Amino acid sequence: MNFKKALARLQMVQASDLASLSDLEKEGLIQRFEYTYELSWKTLQDFLRYKGYTDFAGPNATLSLALQDCYITDVDGWRKMKKSRELMSHTYDEGQVDLIAIDIAGIFADLLKQLCIRLEKEPALREHIDRVRVC
Repeated sequence: MNFKKALARLQMVQASDLASLSDLEKEGLIQRFEYTYELSWKTLQDFLRYKGYTDFAGPNATLSLALQDCYITDVDGWRKMKKSRELMSHTYDEGQVDLIAIDIAGIFADLLKQLCIRLEKEPALREHIDRVRVC
């Protein structure tokens, strides 16, 4: 699955009324968020390597370079998203699920969409991003 398709799936869930989601549906939302976040930074990493950057690896370095080159702009939002991703994937704190679900719907999905829109403006990436119109 590519980043654009994952984002489309995340946006389908985030448009739902969060209060009416069952525990299983919330877990699905968290899972969609996790893999969409992973695909976002990996897409950025591939793109930055294509642009000539070679001496970096992993999400921290990738996001730092993306911020430096203005592919992403909301430093605090991306830091919060990264922290939420780590919290859910490494500890899965059930007490945080509702709060993170709200952030996914209210903040993170928009940040990921902004990234997708920004990357679609890059001619070199158009051939690598799925043709399905999501952004």
